[in-house]
Amino acid sequence: MKTLEQIIDEILTLASTHFKTDRAALTADDDFFKVLGIDSLQALELLTRLENHFNVELPDYEVQGVSDFRTLAERIEARL
Repeated sequence: MKTLEQIIDEILTLASTHFKTDRAALTADDDFFKVLGIDSLQALELLTRLENHFNVELPDYEVQGVSDFRTLAERIEARL
């Protein structure tokens, strides 16, 4: 089973690769909308990639209002 820190690291790596951002510039507590400069549609793309990567389904009600990587990782961890 993956630790929360491992999940966060994988999320940050995937986000930096997908949005062509420096991985070192991202932290767990960053607001991904602000730090990645993305809109809600792009956030949905990220969520889809994460669901596929971790092989989980994140219901809308669980991710609604989530905008930082740590909370996203906690929601994923609960589904693993």
